[in-house]
Amino acid sequence: MWLAIGRALAMAGSMLWEILWALILGFALSAVVQAVVRKSTVVRLLGDDRPRTLAVASGLGAASSSCSYAAVALARSLFRKGAHFTAAMAFEIGSTNLVVELGVILALLLGWQFTAAEFVGGPIMIVVLAVLFRLFVRGRLLDAARRQAERGVAGSMEGHAAMDMSVRREGSFATRLLSGDGFTAVAHVFVMEWAAILRDVLIGLLIAGAVGAWVPDSWWHALFFTGDPVLSAVWGPLIGPVVAILSFVCSVGNVPLAAVLWNGGISFGGVIAFLFADLLILPILNIYRKYYGVRMALVLLGTFYAAMVAAGYLVELLFGVAGLIPRERDAAVLESGISWNYTTWLDIAFLVLAAVLVVRFVRTGGVPMLRMMNGTPDEPARERR
Repeated sequence: MWLAIGRALAMAGSMLWEILWALILGFALSAVVQAVVRKSTVVRLLGDDRPRTLAVASGLGAASSSCSYAAVALARSLFRKGAHFTAAMAFEIGSTNLVVELGVILALLLGWQFTAAEFVGGPIMIVVLAVLFRLFVRGRLLDAARRQAERGVAGSMEGHAAMDMSVRREGSFATRLLSGDGFTAVAHVFVMEWAAILRDVLIGLLIAGAVGAWVPDSWWHALFFTGDPVLSAVWGPLIGPVVAILSFVCSVGNVPLAAVLWNGGISFGGVIAFLFADLLILPILNIYRKYYGVRMALVLLGTFYAAMVAAGYLVELLFGVAGLIPRERDAAVLESGISWNYTTWLDIAFLVLAAVLVVRFVRTGGVPMLRMMNGTPDEPARERR
């Protein structure tokens, strides 16, 4: 028993060490963008559901928080302040599935093809979702959802979503970023993002380590019909989101488990559909119910699932025709240990960067902000001079 537990923890630790520098880099880049882009600007740009607006929403989401709970809370906040519902959902998808850190970690654990597929499949999912909303989300349903949203029922990470830690001073991007306020803003966003996502990352690693160590390959092969390539390709995008919904892991935390599923035989499109389903895990479905009501929550479950499956199928088709689907299922990081290589040196260098930002966070009054992360959605955003 203890040997099995030790093997699972070793796998989880090995994966964490492999992706640590990428996580720090991704959150640092996200913090830089969030430090200079004000949330009021985001609301102003998302007033309708035209293709250009949805593209802008996706891009702004990609530059925002990668925490699924914070992204869902922020999308509700944008909707309450006047953003179009479809644009708010596009922003939500971009925030969790088109962020830099996700792409880097996918490349490290699974290969660059999965990073490319994620960034191709994300826009496909948004387009399919917009079409489904046009067909099934009527005015009465939207009105009911808005009334429920206006009640301000708390979900999760409300305080984090409400905070606007961007630099308030005027000037160019470089001027604001390189100022003392800019350094402080980057440090505050960086630490708050880590605080928001750390639980999911650790849970995801532990689940992936346990599953990788304890579940035999034969079980995965049977579940994913690996003996029949056609059936496997059809089944993968259908079962992938279901596994994600039941795993309770969201955002970048589900990438290690995606590596386990890929090694276990799930199709290429199934991996992509699984990754997109971080916005449908059971706790988030309950938050949708609180935010928008039961009917809209069920509509979001159905439309998001259909869009994820469609994106998975289209990615499988496009990458299959282009010959870009990897033939080997060798996420070797699941078995690798820690050694003195470029990963270790990168981890050390970025841990030093993280330490500098944490010190700045503590010295500039950031600690009290951590207590506000799960505050109410109507608490005022933090202002910066």
